[in-house]
Amino acid sequence: MSNETGRLVLVTGGNRGIGLAIARAFQESGDRVVITHRSGIAPEGLDAVIMDVTDPSSVDRAFTDIETRFGGVEVLVANAGITKDGLALRMSEEDFQAVIDTNLTGSFRVTQKVLSGMVKRRSGRVVFIGSVVAALGSAGQVNYAATKSALVGMARSFAREYGSRGITFNVVAPGFVETDMTAVLEDSLREKYVAQIPLARFASASEVADVVRFIASPDAGYITGAVIPVDGGLGMGH
Repeated sequence: MSNETGRLVLVTGGNRGIGLAIARAFQESGDRVVITHRSGIAPEGLDAVIMDVTDPSSVDRAFTDIETRFGGVEVLVANAGITKDGLALRMSEEDFQAVIDTNLTGSFRVTQKVLSGMVKRRSGRVVFIGSVVAALGSAGQVNYAATKSALVGMARSFAREYGSRGITFNVVAPGFVETDMTAVLEDSLREKYVAQIPLARFASASEVADVVRFIASPDAGYITGAVIPVDGGLGMGH
């Protein structure tokens, strides 16, 4: 796979799980990587800025810091997201809105921040981290599934607006992935999920990261507005 080394890659929510695997994958390819996190200590060997994607002031401060210290973002991976699961009848408006604010509005906010620089350079890659639940739905995740579905429409609208400027926008949609969150699943529930997956296992975070790295590479320069599943076949036909 060819690669333009030394690009500045920004991964939101890159301090753990899939986000951290994505950041490491780009770093291994020779790119400069900056991650965002809301609190705590940054992972060793990665440049990081504090950013809360739900707070416009925090986003403004973070991008001022990034541009001052590192320059313009050439690849954005909008990964930051949360879940607040619950059956629809019991879901509070606050829990619904919190997921929208982080997963959807937050993704729009950071994309808007990188656009002017990408337009001036007439090149750029934006990758949204979606989910198989955008196509399948998921009981107890009305809010989360709504945001992941909306990312598809948002990516495709961006793609139509800015394709002529050499910028691509795509969604990588993982299924079940081995992370700290899935590690605590009860064995019976894990077996139930695995039984639905044609490949009969969860993905590793690095398998998702490899697809993200490819879709942001020069080799994927003619792919835009696409949804790329990394779900072991769980979402086939949707």
